Amino acid sequence: MAKKSAIDARHYDVIVAPHITEKATLLSENNAVVFKVANDATKPQIKEAVEALYDVKVKGVNTIVQKGKSKRWKGKPYKRSDMKKAIVTLVEGQMIDITEGVS
Repeated sequence: MAKKSAIDARHYDVIVAPHITEKATLLSENNAVVFKVANDATKPQIKEAVEALYDVKVKGVNTIVQKGKSKRWKGKPYKRSDMKKAIVTLVEGQMIDITEGVS
């Protein structure tokens, strides 16, 4: 188990933003929250950051790297940047309300 740690500036660098979609909303029924995280963040770092910022107990962390799409704008091709997402499963009885923000 991760130790209870104080909020550190690096925790804000690990968790970029909540990822709000229909699938993410459906996951909230199973005590899971989806966050956009830094591309170099590891699972233990994500777990520590969520526990420190939101004051909850994390059961597990799953990560996904979403590759950037190739798109065209005014005929010129460009590539969207890659994005790493973390699905954070919380212990039974814990909850994060991402609409209120970080306290």
